[in-house]
Amino acid sequence: MARETVTDPTKKNTNRVVAGVCIAFFGGMIGMAYAAVPLYTMFCQATGYGGTVKRATQQYADRVLDRDITVRFDANTAGVPWEFQPVARSVTIKIGETVQAHFSTTNKFDRPFAGRATFNVQPELAGPYFNKVECFCFTDTTLKPGESLDMPVVFYVDPDIVNVPELKDLKTITLSYTMFPVDKNKPVASSAPAQSTNKVPNTEASLGG
Repeated sequence: MARETVTDPTKKNTNRVVAGVCIAFFGGMIGMAYAAVPLYTMFCQATGYGGTVKRATQQYADRVLDRDITVRFDANTAGVPWEFQPVARSVTIKIGETVQAHFSTTNKFDRPFAGRATFNVQPELAGPYFNKVECFCFTDTTLKPGESLDMPVVFYVDPDIVNVPELKDLKTITLSYTMFPVDKNKPVASSAPAQSTNKVPNTEASLGG
Protein backbone atom coordinates (compact mmCIF):
# COMPACT_ATOMS: atom_id res chain seq x y z
CA MET A 1 0.00 0.00 0.00
CA ALA A 2 1.50 3.34 -1.14
CA ARG A 3 1.95 6.03 1.43
CA GLU A 4 0.42 9.47 0.80
CA THR A 5 3.02 12.20 0.30
CA VAL A 6 2.44 15.28 2.37
CA THR A 7 3.80 18.56 0.91
CA ASP A 8 5.03 21.17 3.29
CA PRO A 9 3.15 24.42 2.40
CA THR A 10 5.99 26.48 3.83
CA LYS A 11 8.44 24.90 1.40
CA LYS A 12 6.11 25.55 -1.54
CA ASN A 13 5.88 29.23 -0.61
CA THR A 14 9.67 29.46 -0.32
CA ASN A 15 10.10 27.96 -3.79
CA ARG A 16 7.64 30.46 -5.22
CA VAL A 17 9.53 33.37 -3.64
CA VAL A 18 12.85 32.13 -5.01
CA ALA A 19 11.35 31.68 -8.47
CA GLY A 20 9.86 35.17 -8.34
CA VAL A 21 13.17 36.71 -7.34
CA CYS A 22 14.95 34.92 -10.21
CA ILE A 23 12.40 36.10 -12.75
CA ALA A 24 12.59 39.68 -11.44
CA PHE A 25 16.39 39.62 -11.53
CA PHE A 26 16.43 38.25 -15.08
CA GLY A 27 13.91 40.85 -16.21
CA GLY A 28 15.92 43.61 -14.55
CA MET A 29 19.09 42.55 -16.33
CA ILE A 30 17.32 42.67 -19.69
CA GLY A 31 15.90 46.10 -18.89
CA MET A 32 19.31 47.44 -17.88
CA ALA A 33 20.83 46.13 -21.11
CA TYR A 34 18.25 47.95 -23.21
CA ALA A 35 18.59 51.10 -21.11
CA ALA A 36 22.41 51.20 -21.19
CA VAL A 37 22.69 53.00 -24.53
CA PRO A 38 20.17 55.81 -23.86
CA LEU A 39 21.53 56.27 -20.33
CA TYR A 40 25.07 56.60 -21.68
CA THR A 41 23.85 59.10 -24.30
CA MET A 42 22.12 61.17 -21.62
CA PHE A 43 25.31 61.12 -19.52
CA CYS A 44 27.41 62.35 -22.46
CA GLN A 45 24.97 65.13 -23.29
CA ALA A 46 24.93 66.30 -19.68
CA THR A 47 28.68 66.19 -19.07
CA GLY A 48 30.33 66.58 -22.45
CA TYR A 49 32.05 63.20 -21.97
CA GLY A 50 33.10 61.40 -25.15
CA GLY A 51 33.32 64.61 -27.18
CA THR A 52 29.62 65.43 -26.95
CA VAL A 53 28.87 69.14 -26.82
CA LYS A 54 27.37 69.95 -23.44
CA ARG A 55 23.96 71.65 -23.18
CA ALA A 56 24.28 74.73 -21.01
CA THR A 57 22.06 75.05 -17.95
CA GLN A 58 21.34 78.74 -18.59
CA GLN A 59 19.61 79.95 -21.74
CA TYR A 60 20.61 83.41 -22.97
CA ALA A 61 18.31 83.86 -25.96
CA ASP A 62 14.75 85.01 -25.26
CA ARG A 63 13.38 82.02 -27.19
CA VAL A 64 14.43 78.74 -28.77
CA LEU A 65 13.11 77.97 -32.23
CA ASP A 66 12.01 74.56 -33.42
CA ARG A 67 14.64 74.68 -36.13
CA ASP A 68 18.03 72.99 -36.30
CA ILE A 69 21.32 74.47 -37.37
CA THR A 70 24.73 72.77 -37.47
CA VAL A 71 27.79 74.51 -36.02
CA ARG A 72 31.15 73.24 -37.25
CA PHE A 73 34.39 73.82 -35.35
CA ASP A 74 37.82 74.48 -36.81
CA ALA A 75 41.20 75.11 -35.13
CA ASN A 76 44.48 76.35 -36.60
CA THR A 77 47.88 77.52 -35.40
CA ALA A 78 50.13 80.24 -36.83
CA GLY A 79 53.65 80.12 -35.36
CA VAL A 80 52.55 78.38 -32.15
CA PRO A 81 54.14 74.98 -31.37
CA TRP A 82 50.87 73.66 -29.94
CA GLU A 83 48.54 70.84 -30.84
CA PHE A 84 45.23 72.69 -31.02
CA GLN A 85 41.93 71.11 -32.05
CA PRO A 86 38.20 70.93 -31.29
CA VAL A 87 37.04 68.03 -29.13
CA ALA A 88 33.95 67.62 -31.34
CA ARG A 89 34.02 68.58 -35.01
CA SER A 90 30.40 69.75 -35.15
CA VAL A 91 27.11 69.87 -33.28
CA THR A 92 23.50 70.28 -34.41
CA ILE A 93 21.47 72.50 -32.10
CA LYS A 94 18.23 74.44 -32.01
CA ILE A 95 18.45 78.09 -33.00
CA GLY A 96 18.46 80.02 -29.73
CA GLU A 97 19.75 77.08 -27.66
CA THR A 98 22.81 77.77 -25.50
CA VAL A 99 25.51 75.09 -25.67
CA GLN A 100 29.09 74.57 -24.55
CA ALA A 101 31.83 73.22 -26.83
CA HIS A 102 35.43 72.40 -26.01
CA PHE A 103 38.80 72.89 -27.69
CA SER A 104 41.96 71.22 -26.45
CA THR A 105 45.57 72.31 -26.78
CA THR A 106 48.95 70.86 -25.78
CA ASN A 107 52.32 72.62 -25.75
CA LYS A 108 54.74 70.47 -27.79
CA PHE A 109 57.62 72.85 -27.09
CA ASP A 110 60.46 72.23 -24.61
CA ARG A 111 59.85 75.53 -22.79
CA PRO A 112 56.84 77.62 -21.73
CA PHE A 113 55.06 79.26 -24.65
CA ALA A 114 52.28 81.85 -24.72
CA GLY A 115 49.50 81.97 -27.27
CA ARG A 116 46.39 83.98 -28.04
CA ALA A 117 43.42 82.93 -30.16
CA THR A 118 41.37 84.95 -32.60
CA PHE A 119 38.12 83.71 -34.10
CA ASN A 120 36.19 83.86 -37.32
CA VAL A 121 32.59 83.00 -38.18
CA GLN A 122 31.50 81.86 -41.62
CA PRO A 123 29.48 82.92 -43.46
CA GLU A 124 30.45 86.45 -42.44
CA LEU A 125 26.87 87.66 -42.61
CA ALA A 126 26.02 85.24 -39.78
CA GLY A 127 28.70 86.70 -37.51
CA PRO A 128 26.48 89.24 -35.70
CA TYR A 129 23.99 86.47 -34.88
CA PHE A 130 26.57 84.05 -33.46
CA ASN A 131 26.85 84.99 -29.80
CA LYS A 132 29.70 83.71 -27.61
CA VAL A 133 28.76 84.03 -23.94
CA GLU A 134 32.11 82.67 -22.71
CA CYS A 135 35.23 82.32 -24.84
CA PHE A 136 38.99 81.91 -24.56
CA CYS A 137 39.64 84.18 -27.54
CA PHE A 138 41.86 87.25 -27.16
CA THR A 139 43.13 85.91 -23.81
CA ASP A 140 46.87 85.31 -23.34
CA THR A 141 47.49 81.71 -22.30
CA THR A 142 50.89 80.33 -21.28
CA LEU A 143 51.50 76.57 -21.27
CA LYS A 144 54.49 74.77 -19.79
CA PRO A 145 56.32 72.11 -21.84
CA GLY A 146 53.93 69.21 -22.42
CA GLU A 147 51.11 70.97 -20.59
CA SER A 148 47.54 70.50 -21.89
CA LEU A 149 44.54 72.75 -21.44
CA ASP A 150 40.80 72.43 -22.01
CA MET A 151 39.33 75.56 -23.60
CA PRO A 152 35.52 75.80 -23.45
CA VAL A 153 33.30 78.16 -25.40
CA VAL A 154 29.63 78.83 -24.60
CA PHE A 155 27.49 80.16 -27.43
CA TYR A 156 24.08 80.39 -29.07
CA VAL A 157 22.69 81.43 -32.44
CA ASP A 158 20.36 84.44 -32.17
CA PRO A 159 16.82 83.52 -33.28
CA ASP A 160 16.66 86.82 -35.21
CA ILE A 161 18.91 85.20 -37.81
CA VAL A 162 15.82 83.71 -39.47
CA ASN A 163 14.57 87.25 -40.21
CA VAL A 164 17.53 87.97 -42.50
CA PRO A 165 16.53 87.09 -46.09
CA GLU A 166 20.05 85.97 -47.03
CA LEU A 167 20.24 83.67 -44.00
CA LYS A 168 16.72 82.32 -43.73
CA ASP A 169 17.73 78.99 -45.30
CA LEU A 170 21.15 78.76 -43.61
CA LYS A 171 21.91 75.25 -42.38
CA THR A 172 25.56 75.47 -41.25
CA ILE A 173 27.78 77.97 -39.43
CA THR A 174 31.54 77.47 -38.98
CA LEU A 175 33.33 78.76 -35.88
CA SER A 176 37.06 78.86 -36.55
CA TYR A 177 39.88 79.71 -34.13
CA THR A 178 43.50 80.52 -34.98
CA MET A 179 46.16 80.48 -32.26
CA PHE A 180 48.94 83.06 -32.59
CA PRO A 181 52.12 83.54 -30.49
CA VAL A 182 52.25 86.34 -27.96
CA ASP A 183 55.01 88.91 -28.58
CA LYS A 184 56.97 88.00 -25.44
CA ASN A 185 57.85 84.55 -26.87
CA LYS A 186 61.36 83.86 -28.15
CA PRO A 187 61.83 82.51 -31.68
CA VAL A 188 60.33 79.04 -32.01
CA ALA A 189 63.30 77.72 -34.01
CA SER A 190 65.61 77.97 -30.98
CA SER A 191 64.15 74.90 -29.25
CA ALA A 192 63.00 71.38 -29.98
CA PRO A 193 59.54 69.84 -29.39
CA ALA A 194 58.79 68.59 -25.90
CA GLN A 195 58.18 64.90 -25.20
CA SER A 196 56.22 64.97 -21.93
CA THR A 197 52.47 65.41 -21.51
CA ASN A 198 50.85 66.80 -18.38
CA LYS A 199 47.05 67.00 -18.48
CA VAL A 200 45.66 70.09 -16.82
CA PRO A 201 42.09 70.23 -15.44
CA ASN A 202 39.38 72.34 -17.06
CA THR A 203 40.12 76.02 -16.43
CA GLU A 204 36.82 77.39 -17.64
CA ALA A 205 36.45 79.71 -14.65
CA SER A 206 39.73 81.49 -15.48
CA LEU A 207 39.07 82.02 -19.19
CA GLY A 208 37.82 85.33 -20.45
CA GLY A 209 35.16 86.09 -23.07
